[in-house]
Amino acid sequence: MSGHGEQDAARQGFDVADAAPLLLDPQGVVTNWTGPAERLLGYTATEAVGGKLSDLLTAENAERVPDLVGRCRADGGWAGLMTVRHRDGHRVPVMVRVLQTVKPQGRSSLLVLLSELAGSPGWNMSRTMLEQMVVGSAIGFAIVDTDLRYVWSNPALEQFGGGPAQRRLGLRFADVQPGLDAELVEAQMRHVLETGESVTDFEQVGQARSAPLRETAHMLSFTRLDDDRGHPMGVCYSVVDITDRHRARQRLALLDRAGRHIGRTLNVVHTAQELADVAVPALADFVTVDLLETVLRGAELPPGPLTETDGAPLRRAGHRSVYEDLPRTVRDIGTPVSYLPGSPPVRCLATGRSWRQEQLDPLAPGWAGSAPGHREATFLELGLQSVMVVPIRARGITLGVTVFFRRRRDPFREDDLNLAEDLVSRAAVSVDNARRYTRERDAALALQRSLLPRRLPEQDAVEVAACYRPADELTGLGGDWYDLIPLPGARVALVVGEVPGHGIDAAAAMGRLRTAVRTLAALDLPPEEVLAHLDDLVARSAREEGSDPVGTYGQAMGSGCLYVVYDPVDGRCAMASAGHPPPALVSPDGTAGFVELSAGPPLGVGGPPFEARELSLAEGSTLALHTDGLLTDTVTGSTAGGQERLRRVLQGIAPSLETLCRTVVDALVPTRPYDDVALLLARTRLLDAGQVAFWDLPTDPAAVAEARRTATRQLGRWGLDELVFTTELIVSELVTNAIRYATGPVRLRLIRERALVCEVYDGGATTPHLRHPRAMDEGGRGLLLVSQLAQQWGTRFVPDGKVIWAEQSLTGPDEPLFG
Repeated sequence: MSGHGEQDAARQGFDVADAAPLLLDPQGVVTNWTGPAERLLGYTATEAVGGKLSDLLTAENAERVPDLVGRCRADGGWAGLMTVRHRDGHRVPVMVRVLQTVKPQGRSSLLVLLSELAGSPGWNMSRTMLEQMVVGSAIGFAIVDTDLRYVWSNPALEQFGGGPAQRRLGLRFADVQPGLDAELVEAQMRHVLETGESVTDFEQVGQARSAPLRETAHMLSFTRLDDDRGHPMGVCYSVVDITDRHRARQRLALLDRAGRHIGRTLNVVHTAQELADVAVPALADFVTVDLLETVLRGAELPPGPLTETDGAPLRRAGHRSVYEDLPRTVRDIGTPVSYLPGSPPVRCLATGRSWRQEQLDPLAPGWAGSAPGHREATFLELGLQSVMVVPIRARGITLGVTVFFRRRRDPFREDDLNLAEDLVSRAAVSVDNARRYTRERDAALALQRSLLPRRLPEQDAVEVAACYRPADELTGLGGDWYDLIPLPGARVALVVGEVPGHGIDAAAAMGRLRTAVRTLAALDLPPEEVLAHLDDLVARSAREEGSDPVGTYGQAMGSGCLYVVYDPVDGRCAMASAGHPPPALVSPDGTAGFVELSAGPPLGVGGPPFEARELSLAEGSTLALHTDGLLTDTVTGSTAGGQERLRRVLQGIAPSLETLCRTVVDALVPTRPYDDVALLLARTRLLDAGQVAFWDLPTDPAAVAEARRTATRQLGRWGLDELVFTTELIVSELVTNAIRYATGPVRLRLIRERALVCEVYDGGATTPHLRHPRAMDEGGRGLLLVSQLAQQWGTRFVPDGKVIWAEQSLTGPDEPLFG
């Protein structure tokens, strides 16, 4: 027998119209043969009668004949599938039904009906058998007529609600399932009636009557029923509950959405809010996320869960609601949140385990402590019915707690809690990453801000305003810096620079470069020489550090720097650039443009020498020194067109330099830029003619006395009589040295600004040195005396000579020079 199932013959319907009958005696011997049997198997009656049925079957089926004969005697019949041998030898699969018959004489025999399987879909099922199959099926079946009204349904359809079959008769789908989209279902039925095309795997999501508070999903299939003439009689449809599969799909989709939307930034509060946004409304109606204050600060936390006596302060970090009336109970982001002792959130923080309650006590007050004099609203007043509390834990550390509420939906179940724990665990890792980054970023930012000037020094050469905006949390801090350095003779040096890369290494390299620039500026060198020395320092130090990737000056390789010197006496300005954008220049009438400046090579990479540019600036001109982050387009990330954007913002006359500085940065730079930005604005001033006095002196030793008298008269006009004595000594020594050792003309200049500056110019190229003469030496005490009388002194070289200067403070009374 070729393996197929057997069924009780008494329970099977069998269409005998096309069957080939034959008779067997009780021993299985053929006693009667018919024409249909001959046509089916090829044996004549003479050949078949008297032989055994087993001789007509294949070997594997022949062994079953004695057992089947015995079953027919006991049960009255048998039905199944067998394989017989045709007379020419080929195998013929047939459907077989064996019935026990009784002759009038009382002798029994077996009626065998054979029906060929070839071209047949299978057994011809009787209505009784079909009803048994459909009525006993776990799948819901129903038939509607051409008016889409119920005419029949099986008991399994009752599991979806709508009552028994008798109650459905004459009703439509909308009458039975008002919580589902009846119009869409009936549209499918009409399509099947009109076209005859079956519709399978039609998914319907909604609230079935069997679960009015729960979203359910069903798979429907529709088939048209036709009469014998092919006219449509109605539609048969089947329903399968696929809610579990639908919910599993929803959970996977929610977890996938969480993976894409949670942790997109390294900001603790943003990550907490992303968790709330993802969970509502897919999982809950109302979600709050509360984090420990130490987490928001980025501080380290002790491992393990908290104890109920810790009293760790929480702050609201995120919340989301689908109802407009719930936010009235929600504390603003960043505000403190305190839960009552023993409440589920406190217990979850203490145990590190989640908690779920399907039905809240409607009269119980909320867990959060209310303000003094105010009553906490009850869960009934808030309309909250079911809750889950999940602690936020990552890497063995408790970070906070998340609370999920539902209002009018089915209560939270165990699979909902598992999903919530998956969501919170994913968010917890992102929160902890953001916390760690916050700590490191704050440390780097504190380092960088400590390396930047806390406030720019006071001086009268320029009015200044500066702004620094760090990069976003994903990029990290950069190495941009700015500085203003007072120089002798009332001059100032304006500096901006940029170290490539990001992070603490870039900030440290920036600090070392800024220190080096200030040191070189103290030597009072021209801008191109300052950059040349700085370039040598970076290149030499990088070679000494070798391949060390964290070497500070190795990090500084390729840095850019713009160095500008401005003299308020005559408005002269000199500048040089090392791989840095030129400054913008806004004239007093508000016209903006850019200085044409040759950008030398970046620091440390080698190349042609640096070139300086000199120009005269009118009083009230504004120099805008900036790093290239200010020119970067926030959308494309390109600096193309950046100068034009900056020029448009600078164009016009700003009411104040501080306002202009904020306007420029806010207009061109996002709150969290990809690259950090430094901007230094300097509006030029000119010293009043009455603040500067100068005299050309002959190279005659007798001119020293006249220089002293001239300086004394000028101090009298300035009201600086208290400095006459020291100034006479300084002028005497400096002019004497210039006349004695230098060549060419000698000039004396006095400048009264925040200090009294005495300058002596000569055409010599030699640098004076401070000596410490022995007791019996006749000379060598001039500069030593100057160094003791002046607050500071020095030498700077100019194109046709040098200037020796000495400075005395005007900000406070001087100590007596001699006891």
